[in-house]
Amino acid sequence: MRLVIAAVGRLKSGPERDLARRYVERIGQIGRGVALDAPEIIELDESRARNPDQRKRDEAAALTGALDPKLAVFALDENGKHFSSESFAEEIGRRRDDGATGLAFVIGGADGLDEAFLANADRKLAFGAMTWPHQIVRVLLAEQLYRAATILAGHPYHRS
Repeated sequence: MRLVIAAVGRLKSGPERDLARRYVERIGQIGRGVALDAPEIIELDESRARNPDQRKRDEAAALTGALDPKLAVFALDENGKHFSSESFAEEIGRRRDDGATGLAFVIGGADGLDEAFLANADRKLAFGAMTWPHQIVRVLLAEQLYRAATILAGHPYHRS
């Protein structure tokens, strides 16, 4: 199953980019055995609009245009569902088993995601109530996708 991480903002060279890349590579290695592709990374420029609502609309339009409409969209949002690592893996596995083309995990810009974009998402996902910079969220997401792949592959999970 195809996986996409789409983010408003670009990771500059440095430890966050290196760590995210390492998890993406690891997903590619273990994911083959559980029918998960290494995530494709889509980075989009932040809008330069002065108004936050307009920035979010601009960024939502860019995200919508960059994503394959066949992909289910998991929008990262502080008001989204909180998953345990095991339930996140189960959700990915269920969608894979139900024949989903793929999943796109979407990280908004500094102002978050546009309300209309969120309303159209297949799932809203939260990494807690705190606000996280997109660089850190990308690493957290890549790590959780890797962890989900290991759980789906039947590797022992330290919380079981």
